[in-house]
Amino acid sequence: MLVVSALLGTGCSIHDNPSALAQPERGAASAQPADALPRVSRRGLARDASRALRQPAMKPEDAPDIWTRARLGFAMTENLHHPRVEVYKRHYRQHPNIIAIASTRAEPFAYFILNEIERRGLPGELLLLPIVESGYAAEATSSASAAGIWQFVPGTGEHFGLIQDDWYDGRRDVYQSTHAALDYLEHLHARFGDWYLALAAYNFGQGNVARAMAANAAAGEPTDYWSLQLSSEAMSYVPRLLALRALIDEPDRYRIRVPVIANEPYLKPVNPGRQADLEYVAELAGMEFTEVARLNPGYHRTVTHPYAAQHLLLPATAARQLEATLRERGPDHALVPYAEYEVRAGDNLGRIAQRHGVGVAELRGMNGLEGDLIRAGQRLRVPVTGEAIPGRNAAPAATPTQPLEYTVQAGDSLWTIARRHDVGVSRLRETNGLSREALLQPGQTLTLPPTAVDPDTTRVEYRIRPGDSLGAISRRFAVEIHDLRRWNGLNGDGIRAGDTLTLYVARNVAAGDG
Repeated sequence: MLVVSALLGTGCSIHDNPSALAQPERGAASAQPADALPRVSRRGLARDASRALRQPAMKPEDAPDIWTRARLGFAMTENLHHPRVEVYKRHYRQHPNIIAIASTRAEPFAYFILNEIERRGLPGELLLLPIVESGYAAEATSSASAAGIWQFVPGTGEHFGLIQDDWYDGRRDVYQSTHAALDYLEHLHARFGDWYLALAAYNFGQGNVARAMAANAAAGEPTDYWSLQLSSEAMSYVPRLLALRALIDEPDRYRIRVPVIANEPYLKPVNPGRQADLEYVAELAGMEFTEVARLNPGYHRTVTHPYAAQHLLLPATAARQLEATLRERGPDHALVPYAEYEVRAGDNLGRIAQRHGVGVAELRGMNGLEGDLIRAGQRLRVPVTGEAIPGRNAAPAATPTQPLEYTVQAGDSLWTIARRHDVGVSRLRETNGLSREALLQPGQTLTLPPTAVDPDTTRVEYRIRPGDSLGAISRRFAVEIHDLRRWNGLNGDGIRAGDTLTLYVARNVAAGDG
C-alpha cells in the first residue's frame, strides 16, 4: 500500500474561529494514537495513491491551454456521478455564463495559481475552487464579511498574515491569498487524509467536520464525506466542485463552451521596495492605471502601503520595463509623493498622525522609528493617502476646492505636476482632455481638478504681509507648506507682499486669526 505522507501547513477555514487555530495540530498520522485520528475510508487513500502513480502522457508545460493542463492533475475520481453532483452538473449546464464569466476573471491569474498548485503536488481541481467560492471575483464580499477569490473572513486572514487596514486588504490580493488558501488546504488534507473531507472543512470548519465524523463513528456509521450530516452549504460544496470538474474535463460530452486560457505566464510580481503611486507605476510600465488597479485588487488606494505590502502583479512585459526603469533611476528615486513635516514643540506622533489622516504605525514605518520618541525640529516623512479606488473602501464625502490653473514649467511631466498638487494623473489628464501620448509644452496652462478638503475646514483668503514666508504662514494657520503650494499653484516658495493666498484651515484656527 502506498503511504501518503502528511503535507505541512497551517490554516483556517473561512468559517473557523481563528482562536481555535492557535491549538497545535499534528500532521503525520503516525504521530497520534489511532482513536485520535479522523476515520477515513480505504477508498480515500486509494484515490490519493492512484493519483501518485498516474503518469500523464503530456507534460504540463506542453499543454495547449490552462484547462488541458489542469486536467492532467485532476485526481478526484470518486462519486463523479453521485446524485448530489448530477444536480449541479445540470445547474452549470443551464447557466453557462457562470463558467464563462469566471474564466474571464481568472485569465490573468490562472497560470500562477495552477503553477503553485502543481509545485505543491496538489490536485488540479483546486484551480476550480475559486469558481465555487467567488466566481473568481476579487471584489466579492459575503454576508459573513468573507472577501476575495478564496473568501477569507477577517480573523482567518489575520491568522494567515494577510494584512487588512485602510491601505490594503491581503484577502483580495490574488497572489497572497492564493498562498494562504493552499497552505490551509494542505493543512486540512494532512489532518483528514481525504480531499473531500478537507474541502468540507475549508467550507464548514475543521472542528465542525471532526464533530460530524465523531457523531457518525459513535453511531456505527461511515465517516466519509457523503455519509456526514453537515450544513446545507457544506453538503453541496464538494458536489459543486465535482460538477465543475466533470464539465471542464469533458466539455464536448456536456455540450458546454469553456473559454481558452493560454498556458503561459501572464503576470510577473515586482517589488519596488518602497511605496509606489499606481498611476506613476502605470506610466513607467507603459500601462493604463485601470489595468494596474485591476491586477492588484488588494490596494484600497492609488498608492501601495507605506511600509508593508508594496508588491505589484504586472504583465510580464510591463514588469520587465518597470524593473529596467527602476534600476536605471536607482533606489532613491521616489515613486510616490510624500510630505515633509517639521516637528513642533508639544507635538507627539498621535497628534501628527491624526492631523495628516494616517496611523501612528504608518508614521513609524515610513520614518524607521522604533518607538514614539520625537523631538522639536525633527523632520518626518508623512505618507500620502492617495485617492480611494472606486468600490474599494471609498472615503467619506468631503467639500471640493475650486479648480485652479497651473502653468507648465520646463522639465514638468503630468506625474510631477500631479504629485506636486496631490491629484491623480488620470484625473489631471481627464480634466484637460489629454491623451496618454500628449506632450506638455512650457507655458501651457493646465486646469487642476478640484481636490477634497475636510468639511470641518473653511476657506480663507489671506493677504500676504511684508516679511511673510510660506513657512510662517503655514505655522500661523496650522497647515502644511505643500498644501499652500497646491492650493495656490505655486512652483516654489517665492511669494510677494500684497498678493492673496487661498487657504483651507480649521474653523477654530480661522476664527482665532481673524
